[in-house]
Amino acid sequence: MKWLKGAKEGIVVAGGQGYGNSFKQLSDPQGLVVNENGDVFVADYYNDRVMCWPTGSKEGRVVVGGNGEGEGSNQLRCPRGLVFDRANNLYVVDSDNHRIQRFNVDKN
Repeated sequence: MKWLKGAKEGIVVAGGQGYGNSFKQLSDPQGLVVNENGDVFVADYYNDRVMCWPTGSKEGRVVVGGNGEGEGSNQLRCPRGLVFDRANNLYVVDSDNHRIQRFNVDKN
């Protein structure tokens, strides 16, 4: 939820369509980060992926993972936290693989 200053109610910016794995759903989101454009990136824990909801979008897109649970460099296992560095690389806490991965995320 996003709460604007002085608002009486929040705005859903990611998910909100129940538990699941469609591009409109999340499964136990664990972490998020918002980039300089206002895009919301979410660590989608049980779906083993990182989703991005561009500002104003009703549907997200997979930016990392989404290839099933695993140890491959294109897979995650229970991602928890996210952060961008100054070069706009995305770092993902890949908790059940006991690692941190860095990704260059396309901004489009």
